[in-house]
Amino acid sequence: MARLYRERYAGFTVKHFHERLVSDHRFNWGYTWTKGVLQARGLVAKAPRRGAHRRKRPRRPLVGMMLHQDASQHVWLSGLGALDLVVTLDDATSAIYSAFLVEEEGTQSSFRGLAETIAGHGLFCSLYTDRGSHYFHTPEAGGKVDKAAPTQVGRALAQLGIEHIPAYSPEARGRSERAFRTLQDRLPKELQLAGIVDDVAAANRYLRETYIPAHNVRFAVVPAELGSAFVPVEEHQWCDILCVQVERTVAPDNTVAYDGRRLQIPPHPARAHFVRAKVRVHDYPDGTMAIFHGPRCLVRWQPGEIVPPGDDELRVPSAAFGAGGAAAVMAAPSGLAFTAAAPHNKALTSCAT
Repeated sequence: MARLYRERYAGFTVKHFHERLVSDHRFNWGYTWTKGVLQARGLVAKAPRRGAHRRKRPRRPLVGMMLHQDASQHVWLSGLGALDLVVTLDDATSAIYSAFLVEEEGTQSSFRGLAETIAGHGLFCSLYTDRGSHYFHTPEAGGKVDKAAPTQVGRALAQLGIEHIPAYSPEARGRSERAFRTLQDRLPKELQLAGIVDDVAAANRYLRETYIPAHNVRFAVVPAELGSAFVPVEEHQWCDILCVQVERTVAPDNTVAYDGRRLQIPPHPARAHFVRAKVRVHDYPDGTMAIFHGPRCLVRWQPGEIVPPGDDELRVPSAAFGAGGAAAVMAAPSGLAFTAAAPHNKALTSCAT
C-alpha cells in the first residue's frame, strides 16, 4: 500500500487515496488504519488542529432555490498554465450542475454555465455570485453594486425572473470556496491519472461525463426538504436571452458594425432593407451570432461562419437563404424571444415572481 502511494498516488489526501484503494484495488482495510500507516511512514503529515468554529449559513431547503456561480484560477492541467474552472452549484445540496475550464472567466462563460444548468434542470429562483465586473457594476471599489446599471448577465437574469444576489466578502461565498478547495485537491490528480495533461476539450469532456457525476455522488448532501424549486422551461424560452445583446443602427449598405466586423443583413421578404433601423446583435456563448429586429431573427451565423475582426469581406450565411437563393424568414420562437427586446419584462414561468 505504501509503495502504491509513493509510486502512483503521491500528493493525494488520505481520504482520496483510500477511496481509490477501495474502488480500484479491492482494498478492504479502513480509512483510519490507512491514515495511521501513511503517517507512521512519513508519507502524509498529521492535520493541524482546527481553529475556532465558525457557524455556517443554513442551506436553502429546496434544490433550485439558490445557486452559486464562481470561478477558480489554478493549474488544473499539468501540461498547461493556470486556467479558470467555472462552476455552478446548488446551495441546498452542493451538487455541481455545470463545470468547465476556460482561459479566463467572463460574461460568455457565465452564460454557458447558466445555459447548461437551465437546460438540465430548469429555471431557478436566485443566483449568488461575487461582484466581478461581468456580474455587477460597482461604482466604488469595495462598495455597493449598482443594480440600476445591470451588466449583460444581470440583464439576462432579470429577463428570466432570477434574483441576482451579490456577495460582499469571501466568507459569504463559503459554499463555493469549500467546493473549490476540494476540486483543487482532487481534480488535477484525477485528470493526470486519466492521461489528460494539455487538452482542454478532453478535460471538459472528462469533467462532464466522469468527474462531476462521481463528485456529486461523493460530496452532494440530501436537501432539507423534498421537492424542487426548479421550473421546467423549453429551450426557446431562454436560448435567445443568455447571450450578449447590443443595439446597433443599420448602415446605408445594410450592414451592422460589431466587434470589429461588418455583419451583412441578407435580403428579407419583410422589407426591402433595414437602413437606419434599430436592431440587436446577439452574441452567444457557443460562437453563434444573430441579428434581431424586434422579435424577428433576420439572420443567424453558426460558429466558424463569421469573418475575423478587421476582415473587409461581408459574409452572408447560407442558412439565411431558402431554396433557389430566396431569403428565408428566420422568425424567433414565440414567447421569451420577444421579451429579449424588452429588458424589463420577465419570463412567462419563473419561481421568482
